[in-house]
Amino acid sequence: MKTEQEYFEEGQTIQEYMDNMSKLKEESFQVYENFKLPDDGFAEQLKDFPVHFLIITEDWCGDAMMINPVIRKLAEAAEKETRVVYRDEDTDLIDRHLTNGSRSIPIVLILNDQGELVGEWGPRAPEVQQIVDEFRDSLPDKEDPDFKEKQKEMIQELTRRYKEEPELWHYVYENFKGTLLVLDAKGEVE
Repeated sequence: MKTEQEYFEEGQTIQEYMDNMSKLKEESFQVYENFKLPDDGFAEQLKDFPVHFLIITEDWCGDAMMINPVIRKLAEAAEKETRVVYRDEDTDLIDRHLTNGSRSIPIVLILNDQGELVGEWGPRAPEVQQIVDEFRDSLPDKEDPDFKEKQKEMIQELTRRYKEEPELWHYVYENFKGTLLVLDAKGEVE
C-alpha cells in the first residue's frame, strides 16, 4: 500500500493540473486570477511550517473548481509545494480519507517534511456546506420526475456562485487557514 507521501511524489503539480484541466478550466482560472489573499500575514507565517500539500481531486468537480485555486494561491505565496492526484485513478487513497463514508472531493492532505500525514481539510468550508445543504433541501425527492432537472439547475447555480462570489473563496481560505493554525498550535507541523 502506497503512503500519502508516495502519492505526493507521483502527483502532478497544481499548476500542471490546472493547465491540463479538461472541464471547468476557465471557471477555475477565473477564481485563481481574481482571488486576492488577505493581507493578514498568514502566507508569511506558513512559510515557517514544515508542510506540503496533496490534493485529491477531479477536474469535473465544482467544489474543486473553486477550492483548488484558493489553495494554490496560498501555497504559492507561502512557497509550499502542492501536488494533485485524481480521485478515480486509484481509489485506495480516497478510501482512506472518506467524508461521512463518501468519496467527497477535494480533500487536501497536509504532510510534514518527513512525508507523514499530519492533517487534512475538505471537502468544503462549513459556510459553503450550509449553502449546498440548503440547495439540496430544496430539491424534490429523487423519485420525482423533476428531480434530475432541478438537480442540474442546482449544480449550474452553485457553479456560478463558486466562480463569481469572492465571499465563498474567503470562507475556503479562512477555514483552511484555521485548520493549519490548529495543527500548529498542537505542535503537529513542527
